[in-house]
Amino acid sequence: MGFTEPAYIQTAKSGALSEKIQKSWEILKNCELCPRRCGVDRLSGETGICKTPKSALISSFNAHFGEEAPLVGQNGSGTIFFTHCNLMCCFCQNFDISHEGVGRPVGDEELAAIMIAIQNEGCHNINLVTPSHVVPQFLSALEKAIDAGLRLPIVYNSGGYDRVETLRLLDGVIDIYMPDFKFWDAEAAKATCDAPDYPDVAKAAISEMHRQVGDLQTDSNRIARTGLLVRHLVLPEDLAGTRHIMKFLRENISANTYVNIMPQYRPCGNAHKVPGLRRRITPEEFKAAINAAHEQGITRLDRI
Repeated sequence: MGFTEPAYIQTAKSGALSEKIQKSWEILKNCELCPRRCGVDRLSGETGICKTPKSALISSFNAHFGEEAPLVGQNGSGTIFFTHCNLMCCFCQNFDISHEGVGRPVGDEELAAIMIAIQNEGCHNINLVTPSHVVPQFLSALEKAIDAGLRLPIVYNSGGYDRVETLRLLDGVIDIYMPDFKFWDAEAAKATCDAPDYPDVAKAAISEMHRQVGDLQTDSNRIARTGLLVRHLVLPEDLAGTRHIMKFLRENISANTYVNIMPQYRPCGNAHKVPGLRRRITPEEFKAAINAAHEQGITRLDRI
């Protein structure tokens, strides 16, 4: 399949990107970017759950070769790790970044320059890791990066805890959505993230993401160019509710949904505080998760 330039180029040319930037910054005055809806004035330096004021913070950026196959290709996925998080899973494998705030502030010009540097390195995409709480900052930097020649697809790599209203501001901007669908059960989400609404939020968010970009599509080199890719981390004792999530994806999103079922859970951070999360998963648990996906009609799996 042939592909033209990323969608954000035309969005910028039409003037719609500038409008989206303005609307997103207005939200920060009484922040409701994410489902936490903290209501703080981030423009004045106040912070909520995400601990991020006006400026975005990043911990690192690099060519990443551990991402999904359609993102990595030969040259890697150009990841930008944003500091802090709006979901705050107690078992986060990047606990120092998400909970402890390892990172530094960046302005629009520097973030734009980072995107251009990633492109110059030959990466296949710009992979925004945990961007839900810094959408205005990203949009402002993107406008400058476009002027500097950015032409790579943009990957929105989130925990799945995203407001539909914010995602609509990204319509025509994001090429590839890569959300997690972490938990089917509200009690599990409450225990691990203090977010009992997570299952309902993730369902609505992933539905909106798919509405915008459809199923994952790759070019002749099998590199992702547009579409939805869902991540699902298998948890001990099926705390993630894998079978239910796969059924939802088939029945409500698409039987052709590209899914990465991940076996790498390990008890990081404060995982020891949650019964059932104090150990790694077994090979049998991972095999059961793969079987559940197949049985529910989800067969487009990453590296399986």
